[in-house]
Amino acid sequence: MKVPNRIQPLIEDGLIDEVISRLMSGKEATVYVVRCGDKIRCAKVYKDAAQRSFKNAVQYQEGRKVRNSRRSRAMEKNSKYGREQQETAWHNTEVDALKKLSEAGVRVPETFGCIDGVLLMELITDESGDVAPRLNDVSMSKEQAIEDHLVMMHYIVRMLCTGLIHGDLSEFNVLVDEYGPVIIDLPQVVDAAGNNNAEWMLSRDVDKITEYYARFAPELSKTKYAKEMWALYESGELTPDSQLEGVFVEDDAEANVDSVLAEIQAAIAEEEERLKRIQVANEED
Repeated sequence: MKVPNRIQPLIEDGLIDEVISRLMSGKEATVYVVRCGDKIRCAKVYKDAAQRSFKNAVQYQEGRKVRNSRRSRAMEKNSKYGREQQETAWHNTEVDALKKLSEAGVRVPETFGCIDGVLLMELITDESGDVAPRLNDVSMSKEQAIEDHLVMMHYIVRMLCTGLIHGDLSEFNVLVDEYGPVIIDLPQVVDAAGNNNAEWMLSRDVDKITEYYARFAPELSKTKYAKEMWALYESGELTPDSQLEGVFVEDDAEANVDSVLAEIQAAIAEEEERLKRIQVANEED
């Protein structure tokens, strides 16, 4: 096929030998199957900011830190240089997240570098060597759904323990090979500690994944993994090996309004009595 303009420099540099086919086009990038020597990989070509249709990008970027102060100031001012740095940061975010999660034991594609907005990655394949299907294209038994759902919950826990939340996790961002689920697409990854929407985004990720597996194992829809793991995370008790049960007891205890009002009134009366004593003491003087 015709070589995309963004990939041409990588061919000239000998990093890619051939573009075999276009694999998919999404809201933030187009992915191609490429040959690198004797290896078949994929090249993710990020779209320019003006072409991306990813909504509320600022909401996802809240809490992300830029170490270089000059770059940070330029990005805040939205200058030309700042916009270029924002694009670079957008690309590098996924590369950094993939490496970090792989080290944490989360199954994600291996990366081989990001050059000028093109990310070279491992091509996830099935046992026949074909491109692995996305989760939304996979049917399974009840037992398999329960098993794979638990695997995904462990992956989300390990992500959270590294300080990250996927932010856009669903059956469309998970591939399935012969060993199970593989998480993909992380340019919008969320800083769990620095983003005010972190808890909500974690719940959305967990709910979307659970809803899909619940098609095959309906009992999964009753689980409350998001609330359980967030409570452990907030209390500092969440670890990569935390054994979750999908159970969370809501604190439904209502405040006793009458008791609270009585305490307030008693405090007011006590203060009034104190002021009277002061007034009487002053008059006697």
